[in-house]
Amino acid sequence: MSSIVFAIPGDIDAPTGGYGYDRRLLQEWHEAGIEARHLALPGSFPFPTDAGLATTERLLAATAADDILLIDGLAYGAFPEALAARFADRIVALVHHPLALETGHSPEMTEALCRSETLALRHARAIAVTSLATRHILEAEFGVPTDKIAVAIPGTDPAPRAKGSGNGETPNLLAVGSLIPRKGYDILVAALSTITDHRWRLTIAGSPDHAPAMAAELRDGIARAGLAERILLTGGVQTGRLAQLYDEADLFVMSSFYEGYGMVLTEALARGLPIVTTLSGAGAEALPDAAALKVPPGDAAALAKALARLIDAPAERRQRADAAWAAAGDLPRWSETARIVAEACLRDSSRKVG
Repeated sequence: MSSIVFAIPGDIDAPTGGYGYDRRLLQEWHEAGIEARHLALPGSFPFPTDAGLATTERLLAATAADDILLIDGLAYGAFPEALAARFADRIVALVHHPLALETGHSPEMTEALCRSETLALRHARAIAVTSLATRHILEAEFGVPTDKIAVAIPGTDPAPRAKGSGNGETPNLLAVGSLIPRKGYDILVAALSTITDHRWRLTIAGSPDHAPAMAAELRDGIARAGLAERILLTGGVQTGRLAQLYDEADLFVMSSFYEGYGMVLTEALARGLPIVTTLSGAGAEALPDAAALKVPPGDAAALAKALARLIDAPAERRQRADAAWAAAGDLPRWSETARIVAEACLRDSSRKVG
C-alpha cells in the first residue's frame, strides 16, 4: 500500500507560512489515518551544495519503491533534471510559489531557477499548489498542463476574535512574516515614515534568519527613520506568542511584493481584524473588500494613505473588523486542504482518501 513520504528541506519547525502549511498536512494526515511521514532534506535548498544534492538523492533512493515522494517546492524547484527524472514515477511536487519569483534574486539567478523548476516540474506525476494564482503561473510560465495541478488553498483554524490593544488613540499595527525582501518591509517603513504625525505602533513578527543582511538593513532603516521607539521587531515567535500578538492588534498590515497565497491574511481575518494589504497574491484578492483596503505592491504612498485612513478612523476600523469576523466562518479548513493534497498524491494508487 502506498504511503506519502513528505520531503522537506531545512527546519520544519521554523515559524514560516510554508513550513506551517507542511506541518499541518502531516498533522491532518496522522489524524485521518493516512500513512505519511516526514523526510528531512538538507537545509541548503534552494541553493543546494553538491553534498546536499548527493544526500538528497541517497535519502530518496532509500524510500520504499511504492512510496509517493511529495517534495516541497523549496527543494524541488532546485532539483537538477537528472535527479527529478530518476524518481519521476513517484514524485508529486508541492509548490507554494515558484522559486524564481522570490524578490531579490539577480536576473541570472532568476533565469536559472526558472529553468531548473520548469525542467523539474516536467517530471512530476502531479503537482499541488496553494492558490489558483500559482496554478495559472505554472500553466502560463512553466508549461505545466492543467490536469496535473491540484489546488489546495491553505486552511484556517477557528480563532477567538481579537480584543485589540484597548488604546484607541494609538492603535497597534501588526505584520507577520519572515524578514526577507519579498515581504516589502522596507516599503512599509517608508510608508510609515511619512505619517509620523499620526499615532500608531507597529510590531513585525518574523525571523531574520533567512536573509540576515536584509534584516540588518531593515533595522538600520528603522533607526535612520527615527522609528526605533515605534516599530518592534520580535524575531520569530512561537504559536502562543503569535496568537497573543494577533489578539492585541487593532489593524493588520501586509506589504508583500508577491505571495503564492498569504496565509497570514486569513489568520488575521479569522480573528476579525481590519486589514491593509498589497494586492500581492490570491489571499489578498480573495479578502472581502468590506474587511480590507488593498493597494498596489511597492507603492509606499498608497500604503501610507490606506494606513493613515484607518489609523485615524476607529469607527471605520470597527466596521471593517465586523466584516472580517463575519467572513471568518466561510474560510476553508485544514482537513479539506490535507484531503486535496493526499488525493493528488494517492489518486493513482489503490488507497482511498477521506
